[in-house]
Amino acid sequence: MRIVIAPDSFKGSLTAAEVCAAVEAGVKRAAPNAATVAVPMADGGEGTLDCFLRGAGWREVRMTAADPLGRPVAARYALSADGRSAVVELASASGLPLLAPGELDPLRADTYGTGELIADAVRRGARDVLVCIGGSAGNDGGTGLLRALGVRFTDASGADLPPGGAALARLAAIDDSGLAEEVRAARFRVACDVTNPLVGPRGAAAVFGPQKGATPAQAAELDAALTRFADVLAERTGRRVHDLPGAGAAGGTCGGLVGVLDAEPARGAELVADLMGLPAALDGADLVITGEGRLDGQSAGGKVVSSVAGLAARHGVPVVALAGSVAGPLDELRALGLTAAFSLADGPRTLAELTEGAGALLTALAEEVVRLRLA
Repeated sequence: MRIVIAPDSFKGSLTAAEVCAAVEAGVKRAAPNAATVAVPMADGGEGTLDCFLRGAGWREVRMTAADPLGRPVAARYALSADGRSAVVELASASGLPLLAPGELDPLRADTYGTGELIADAVRRGARDVLVCIGGSAGNDGGTGLLRALGVRFTDASGADLPPGGAALARLAAIDDSGLAEEVRAARFRVACDVTNPLVGPRGAAAVFGPQKGATPAQAAELDAALTRFADVLAERTGRRVHDLPGAGAAGGTCGGLVGVLDAEPARGAELVADLMGLPAALDGADLVITGEGRLDGQSAGGKVVSSVAGLAARHGVPVVALAGSVAGPLDELRALGLTAAFSLADGPRTLAELTEGAGALLTALAEEVVRLRLA
């Protein structure tokens, strides 16, 4: 038996590589002679940078950047061996985990630090920049990032707006004359892990704002501000990002990058799958085990499980997903190729228990899956 293990990380618990190791241990319990191939995955959010750094030809660059509230934080990105390509992970400088629970400020948090990482990479010669977004602390439409690159966002009096998404309600003009020529010459791609539009009931503020501490009233305020941002973008550039699939990712950062820099949205999980050699690994496989922290209806919108299931289906290989929690319906995932899904919970457990014991629970569950497959 040949089993491919291709999971995402379990946020707050295990990295994708650690998930692979736990699952592999369970596989070997059930089938000691099985051949296993570990392919740690990510979807464009946290962990994507590590996937690239595990690949050949990439090196890590460390620097100090601004965190979501403007304080200095140690951050990093990846450069290719020839220095022409860069991978920047938004979560490194602008991620929600950088803030303590009492520090959450969805109206003011911004992405300036991510722009500093991009600016450094471009100064070093990168002309193909992949921005991996996901896990952001704010809802600023990527305006902080763009400010770090030289773009100005001003009110009716010509004054620069303060950081954060809420200030965009007063946006009157966008001035990109300060963009360096090397930035203009660069190709930007955005690795998205969701398909949500920028604004509306499925937009950045309405769906993801509460995760960043936004009250219902604040989410509505941010949605109106991002709508104003999109309106001005359309007037300034002719690019309409209001309802662009994926534009709402990372607090609207994808929408801002597309609107101002003409960036190309891309499915993060598919990019990582190609980089890590997953298509080749599936040749001759008997089973694929994938997974993520929570499996639900949103998982079909570009998350790791959906991408792995679709790829495996094209190779005719059954796919089983293991997750901390499984919440249906999973009809879209099954249509993509998912065979079955199982939760780690082996009885009544708290979230803390599941998080702390995820490794052992994954091993036990993987063993049972393989025993069933053998039967």
